Amino acid sequence: MSPSDSKPHLDGDGLHVRQDGPREAPVLLLIHGSASSVRSWDALVPLLAASYRVIRVDLLGHGRSPKPDDLSYAVPEQARRVGETLDRLGVRSAVVVGHSSGGATATALAERRPDLVRALVLVNSGPGLHAYIAPPMAIEPSQWPDLTDEQLREFASSAFSRAGYTIPRELLDEVREMTFHSLVSTMQGTSEYLTEKALPDRLACLGKPLLVIFGEDDRRWRPSSAAEYGIVPDARIVMLPGIGHSPMLEDPPSTAAQISSFVEDVVR
Repeated sequence: MSPSDSKPHLDGDGLHVRQDGPREAPVLLLIHGSASSVRSWDALVPLLAASYRVIRVDLLGHGRSPKPDDLSYAVPEQARRVGETLDRLGVRSAVVVGHSSGGATATALAERRPDLVRALVLVNSGPGLHAYIAPPMAIEPSQWPDLTDEQLREFASSAFSRAGYTIPRELLDEVREMTFHSLVSTMQGTSEYLTEKALPDRLACLGKPLLVIFGEDDRRWRPSSAAEYGIVPDARIVMLPGIGHSPMLEDPPSTAAQISSFVEDVVR
């Protein structure tokens, strides 16, 4: 597969998957955050796919994956589905990259499947609920999904900080296509997982190489909380000045450079 190819398909459980890059290259698994999808990585993938087999998956309830009301959205269950997806793709080892709450799913995958996760990259993943600083969601079930673009941009505004950045319309559309149940259940699942145990405490005992990337201007998670990952042995913590909650969208080249440098050290 050439680096420019991008193959979408549904895995055995109906999760939407995209693959880019050479099949024989080291695997990078990209896991999006809440109310997002594989599209959140669109600007980053071309910068990585020449060197890596890049796999993206829409978690249950997101993007082009199913949005059922009768299945669990708990973080460990999301991680189980992702692990089984990689099994079906024939992947035996991957560096797992998670953005925001996707970092919780990445961590849960490493807990469940240490054989599968070679290393982790957490991008603006708050260590625990004490670090959450965004205002509460001010959307009622009766409003969903009939929201204007302006209402959705206000809902998603804390995900960005760069002056003049306009949230892509396609990302707004994918938020609108979520069910209110899948949106709320996903956020509840993340809250329960972080309440049970903070991410640094979970990661400290796993023995996996860790890179933490954090925008210094994050408006969802307190940027100074990135230092809490320092309890993880040999963790690498990188702060990006002038960047908010979504470095892969706000500054793809810097984000890709940090990920590539880390992965090269891991696979060397």
